[in-house]
Amino acid sequence: MVAHPASAPRAAVQIEPYRWRFTPSFVAHLWKATTQQHHRLLVPLLERCVPRDGIVFDIGAHAGQFTKLFARFAGDGRVYAIEPGSYARLILRTVVWAHRLGNVAIVPVALGAETRIERLNIPIKQSGAAGFGLSHLGTPESRWRRVAEEVVAQTTIDELADRLALPRLDFIKADIEGAELRMLVGARRSLDRFRPRLLIELAAPQLSRIGDSLAEAFAFLTARDYRAFALSESLGFVPVGEPHDGDFWFFPADDPLLSELAPAL
Repeated sequence: MVAHPASAPRAAVQIEPYRWRFTPSFVAHLWKATTQQHHRLLVPLLERCVPRDGIVFDIGAHAGQFTKLFARFAGDGRVYAIEPGSYARLILRTVVWAHRLGNVAIVPVALGAETRIERLNIPIKQSGAAGFGLSHLGTPESRWRRVAEEVVAQTTIDELADRLALPRLDFIKADIEGAELRMLVGARRSLDRFRPRLLIELAAPQLSRIGDSLAEAFAFLTARDYRAFALSESLGFVPVGEPHDGDFWFFPADDPLLSELAPAL
């Protein structure tokens, strides 16, 4: 999940309107998403963290690799696969259809701190293929000479939870290339009310695109009585001291699962 590119002023990158094209790279992306399953090492942990009847937000669902796992674990619940990019979403819809994931709903929005119209930057590789896995809000990166720009709707987790009339929210996975803190700010009420478990990518260069930092992201969740953990090589949970780039699991301090997953605490 983690990539650490350097950011650059918007003027340094050629911006063009996003135009979808049926290309060999799209077919390759579609085939890979439909036939392969990533994140297999996380299966035992996710299975314990996601209740069978739970509600999951897969934020930045991309091509559906996590969505497929969540759909299995929350078999009697509901998975909301949230993806603003139309390129990724077309692949995601095909994956959901091909795997008959009847408990998955695809939500075509970005999530942030407020409801508004946003611009999603989609890097264009030298080959001409869309770097759709690196699509992001905020300032485009200098390593990309060309970036396609797509206008997307943005809302908040709190607003989405209200509109869906959610009775619970058990797990949130977020990989949204630097907009994670803004997403959390827009989830204040939901975090306090539902106390979901979180799996979030946090990387300083990505957060800096929109003026945020690792320290602020960790402080925001610490203030809401969440504890941060990273995974060891043996897939054990290790408490996080100083903030650093990585994929982090955040649990409410009173979560009964903590005594099982991190018994030394």
